[in-house]
Amino acid sequence: MLSLNPNLFQFLLMTAAADRESPLEPDVSWLNVLVLHGPNLNLLGKREPGVYGHETLDSIDALLDEEGQLLQVNISAIQSNHEGVLIDEIHRALGEHHGILINPGAYTHTSVAIRDAIASVLLPVVEVHLSNIYRREAFRHHSYIAPVAIGQISGFGSDSYRLGLHALVHYLRR
Repeated sequence: MLSLNPNLFQFLLMTAAADRESPLEPDVSWLNVLVLHGPNLNLLGKREPGVYGHETLDSIDALLDEEGQLLQVNISAIQSNHEGVLIDEIHRALGEHHGILINPGAYTHTSVAIRDAIASVLLPVVEVHLSNIYRREAFRHHSYIAPVAIGQISGFGSDSYRLGLHALVHYLRR
């Protein structure tokens, strides 16, 4: 009777499974989610902590990575202060990601171009905001993104991102 070291046996099983997977056919149990952070979010922790809190963008990304592991989601996070870069990333998401979690920052209230990019790719999008945009200045009450998103979560600080990720994953897996 042949006996194998359990660690070697596990390695061989994993290697065989990896060989069967085509790079064009991703493991359907894991999802790929693009997280986009808009302008000025690179200054989190320094910029208006009374409004946005003391957490940094790095800590939010770490929270999303950790949550992603629990939910079997690969997170790709990008921050840009430039509208065109965000639009290019939305376009690039088509065929690479299953959905988008976006905090468009001030572009929420001004960017028809980001709204149109989201509508063009036909991917499910959840819009998130650290602060409650409806309890702030009147010009922040309108979102160009909300009509093309499957939902919007705001006002829960960094938990808005976590809740948004859960909502997006729930939507994708139903």
